[in-house]
Amino acid sequence: MAFSMHTKLYPANHKTVFVLDHTPYFGISCESPIEFEFLKARTPGFIPMTPISKSLWTSSVESAIEYCRIVWDLFPQGKLVRFIASDTVAHILNTWNQTQQNLTHVMNGMSLIGVPPPPPPLRSVNTPLDYTVLHGLRAAIEALSEVTDIQQEKIQSGVDGQKILNRGRVICITSARDNDSMKRLEDIFLSVLTQQNKVSSTESYRLLTIDHCHLVIINTFPINIESQVNNHPPKNLSPILTTEVHSIKAPQIPNKLSSLILDHYDLASTTVTGIPMKEEQNASSSANYDVEIFHASSAHTAILKGNASDSAAIRTIKEGLEYETTTLKWCTPRGVTGTELQNCTATFRITPVDVNSRPSLCLINFLLNGRAVMLEMPRKSGGKITSHLLAAHGGEIFIHTLCTARSVLEDPPSISEGCGGRVTDYRITDFGLLIKQNTLLPIKNKNPEDGVLPIQKIKTRLNRLTRYWPLTISSTLIFNLKQYFDPLPSLITKDRISDDEVFQCKKVIYNLISLESKMEPLHPLNTGLRVKGQKREEQYKAMWNELEMLLKNNLHSENHRSVYTCLLECHKFDFEDDKIAEKVELDEALNQLDNIGPGKPEPGDQQRASVIRATTDSPMSPPPLTTTAPPSSRAAPRSAPGGIYSTQRTLFDIFAQAQNNVKPKMEFVGRLNSEGNVAKLYPNLKGDDRGPREQMEVE
Repeated sequence: MAFSMHTKLYPANHKTVFVLDHTPYFGISCESPIEFEFLKARTPGFIPMTPISKSLWTSSVESAIEYCRIVWDLFPQGKLVRFIASDTVAHILNTWNQTQQNLTHVMNGMSLIGVPPPPPPLRSVNTPLDYTVLHGLRAAIEALSEVTDIQQEKIQSGVDGQKILNRGRVICITSARDNDSMKRLEDIFLSVLTQQNKVSSTESYRLLTIDHCHLVIINTFPINIESQVNNHPPKNLSPILTTEVHSIKAPQIPNKLSSLILDHYDLASTTVTGIPMKEEQNASSSANYDVEIFHASSAHTAILKGNASDSAAIRTIKEGLEYETTTLKWCTPRGVTGTELQNCTATFRITPVDVNSRPSLCLINFLLNGRAVMLEMPRKSGGKITSHLLAAHGGEIFIHTLCTARSVLEDPPSISEGCGGRVTDYRITDFGLLIKQNTLLPIKNKNPEDGVLPIQKIKTRLNRLTRYWPLTISSTLIFNLKQYFDPLPSLITKDRISDDEVFQCKKVIYNLISLESKMEPLHPLNTGLRVKGQKREEQYKAMWNELEMLLKNNLHSENHRSVYTCLLECHKFDFEDDKIAEKVELDEALNQLDNIGPGKPEPGDQQRASVIRATTDSPMSPPPLTTTAPPSSRAAPRSAPGGIYSTQRTLFDIFAQAQNNVKPKMEFVGRLNSEGNVAKLYPNLKGDDRGPREQMEVE
């Protein structure tokens, strides 16, 4: 639950009223047997004891008393709790007086009223008594209207006309039949609350109107009964009343109140694990135990704001409960006492959740004897960190939040340290000068004449000075060459510059032009770093580009524009060359593809190529490209010769066009002299007159 500043000034937990149902119904058993047999060995003839169980009244009283114990342990002052038991009338057990805010007074009152009365006989002739919890709720509203001592002090010390908000909470433990009965109970409570505010407004000298009331109804029943009442989360019945209902079995009331108290008082749970403790049966051996404690939630702020994975690893849901607990491990070295000083950031009181358990008792006694307990938080990445310390001061036990970050007592880290401790080359000197130039001082004139607030002026100034401000030395060149550029960088960032200052800026530009014409190298001033551009041309090119960026980001007036224009006139910047370089190179490559082979074939060559194709192509060959109708994208004329952005051409189009421009090879002579373009090979092979054959001799 987020606690705002308004809630902290006038908290609802300043006044809490417990209304306990004391009707005959709460005298029945909750049907949860308690084992009382502690003998391990049973002799023959042993008769076991009859199991017993608590009543609904006993479970309600014990849970409410434990709730108060935790509150008064953690908040000795300022958190007031009252008890009212309701049967035929409202039994008020204590008041808002601080002397009655203790468990002894409340328990004495409980013993006086005793257990709930028995139910009347079925055949009783007497008029039935009015047993209802409404008497207690009406008395609780009247109690919230009463002024406490703390509220009285605020009224007396407050400024005239300043209203003290009266906020409170009512926790009612009762049992309803169904949802309709619960709804009527809420409506009656709202009606009584409205009437009480009317009465309080007329008697403002002794009563306070209730600005807001939080009604928490716990509907309880035995474990062998199914309730017809449904839970509902907090809802606003009116601007002055918020209600919520929890329907639970009687043995579960302590667990429910433990969950509610964390929200009501902004508390957190910590489980101290790994506590070494000697066994009762065997004093020579020891075992590790866990102890759960409650404290203010602010004790965990530091560790929960750290690494999210580490925080999630130590937070778990308590078994059988609804809230989270943070698990921290015992890591106390030998000889550590509570008197030793530790670097702490906050301290808060603690109280054990199970105050009667042996591990809790041993831990409390250990701390009250002057010892201290160090608690460590494991890290998911490995390693551990000591985050908290438990120690007693003046008979009260506190949890100390230790400083897990760099201590203020240690030397601060160097400004040159970057992420992970890496050394960086920040412009520390220039940054210090920037801070001095923009130091804020208090002024007396709260209403400026121009209507612009000083905070707006400084924001505008910082925005102007840091529009171009490189963080590191290696990312800038002109700020490392101050002997060449001063006073241009300091003048150009002004809101207005005079004509003389314009002349000085232009003079710097002219000097740079002169240095470039002489090809003199630019030497950085005591930076200890080498400029990336080893060549002079690259060095000057980087310098001109950065200077152009600086002037372009500081065009605050016409004089600033004149300096920027002077730079553009004196030095030619190829802004478009870099953008169109790739386009020009691609156009030239396409032109080279288009010009592969001779330019335009002659008409005779085209006819000859057609003859060759007609005699060499197979019947399944596709028609020649010259006779195929080109696609629309290919047939469209190009708007510019050699351009690639006029029409879309694929790689196949370029290849096909290059093949068409290639001159065909010389035709076979035999095919040219034959009929029908068909040449007959070896025509004299089968002739009679084949001529004389020479004699062949074999050696």
